[in-house]
This record gives sequence, C-alpha cells and structure tokens, in this order.
Amino acid sequence: MMIDLNADVGEGCNSDAELLTLVSSANIACGFHAGDALMMLACVRESIKNGVAVGAHPSFPDRDNFGRTAMQLPPETVYAQTLYQVGALAAIVQAEGGLLRHVKPHGMLYNQAATDSVLADAIARAVLAVNPALILVGLAGSELIRAGERLGLPTRQEVFADRGYQASGQLVPRSQPGALIANEEQALAQTLEMIQRGRVRSIEGQWTSVNAQTVCLHGDGEHALAFARRLRAAFAAQGIIVQA
Repeated sequence: MMIDLNADVGEGCNSDAELLTLVSSANIACGFHAGDALMMLACVRESIKNGVAVGAHPSFPDRDNFGRTAMQLPPETVYAQTLYQVGALAAIVQAEGGLLRHVKPHGMLYNQAATDSVLADAIARAVLAVNPALILVGLAGSELIRAGERLGLPTRQEVFADRGYQASGQLVPRSQPGALIANEEQALAQTLEMIQRGRVRSIEGQWTSVNAQTVCLHGDGEHALAFARRLRAAFAAQGIIVQA
C-alpha cells in the first residue's frame, strides 16, 4: 500500500527544511496568503534536494487572514489570480531545473471550491492553461476533483490527518467545534482508517467513505514536525510506503 504525504510550506514556519525530509509532496505558498519570492525559491530548492514533488499552493488575496476569508470573486478574477500564482512558482521551479507537479488551492479558496462548481471550474481552467499534465489536488469527493476530471486533468483526492469531517464528506468549518483534532493518537487512528479502510468517522458519529490518495499534514501547526515523524513511523509499522 502506498500513500502520498503532503505538507503546506513556504508560509513562514521555521520547520520547513526539516519537514521536507519527511513528506513526499510540497504545496508551496505563492504569495497571496503567505510567503514571497525568496521563500518560494528556498522551498523549491529544498524540495528538489530531497526528491519531494513540487506543487503550487494558490490562495485568495488575503495575507491579513492567512487566506481564510470567504470571498465571492468573479470566476475570471479567480482564473487570472490562479494563473498568476501558479505561473510564478512554475518559473522558479524551471529556473532551478525542477518540474512543477501539482496544484493545491489553499484555505478558503480550497474549501469554497469543494462545493462551488463555478469556482472549481475557474481554478481547474487555470491549471489546465498552465500545463495539462499538472495534477489538481482537492478534497476527496469534492467539486474541485469533479472539475478537474471534466477538463481531463489528472487529479489527486486529499484527506486530512488533523481535521474533523461532516457526514457529507466535507470538513468541519474552522469556526465550529470539532474542526481541528488536537489529540495525536486520534489523528493517527483517523489517518490509518482513511488510508486502509477508505472511511472516516464524522462528527455526527457515522462512517463516511473517502478516497485517500494523499494525506495533508499542516506545516503551520505547532507540533507539525513531531507529528510528521509519528505519521512516518506509523506508516512504516503498517507497511505503508510514502511516495508521491
């Protein structure tokens, strides 16, 4: 059994370099919610050095609230902003002799695109325009995955180690109780359940099916590095290979 382990990096955390020795894919912030050109360059170099698949992590333009502000923007604006961010990172990756492999939206852009087909389509069209071979990463079973599939993009369905789920398969909003799983044992158990059995227990108490093709580890968490090590150890003990 294999799983891709991804982390959001380039968001100002001091543990990025160490984290990039433990994951198989990196989602690099493109400046709209965090990061800048120098940070993008540093993360690209570290990713290439460690054989980590490089991905763009575009966002709504929202540095003040780390990309977590809900926005209702015209689809063409989202299309242009996504092109701008992915294109900037693609240029850095090319200059460093690497290959941009995937695109995963950040924060509220990601969450809204999970249920908004028009928004999802705008993001998918931008990814297609940059490179039809780019993998579009989205919440398992979401509108973003369906938009990518409609346009013929390769997709990767994502699950979260440390987030609560609703019975619908959507994440529990951060504003609600149960959104974040602070207990590492619970997060580990949830991750293994999703990978090995394709299901997650929702906050309503019922099992919900999920297609776990990649697991997200939040790189901005206080204990992200320690949890990444625990995840890798648990995967090794279960014979689960980490690979992009």
